[in-house]
Amino acid sequence: MEIPFYQRHLFFCINQREGGEQACNNGGLAESMFHAAKKHAKDLGIQGPGKVRVNRSGCLGRCSEGPVAVVYPDGVWYTYVDVDDVREIVESHLRDGIPVARLRL
Repeated sequence: MEIPFYQRHLFFCINQREGGEQACNNGGLAESMFHAAKKHAKDLGIQGPGKVRVNRSGCLGRCSEGPVAVVYPDGVWYTYVDVDDVREIVESHLRDGIPVARLRL
């Protein structure tokens, strides 16, 4: 069996919309949480080929539940409110392979 280039991939929706329409990054939270997650994964030594990757994404289609992020290939969807939530996702799910039940959508 072929080994995947990344064990897990965390995507943060950073979509913005004008006119008051709900979107994950309207207040800039998603962009800042993307940077926090990427830095935390790097600090933990889990970022890179054969490990994990943290990426921005366009709209993931779950705007009413946002902000959202998703981990693949696991297909686990999350919402979050602050950097502590994001750090928990990185540590528990990306590093340890245990989804964070309280943040799941």
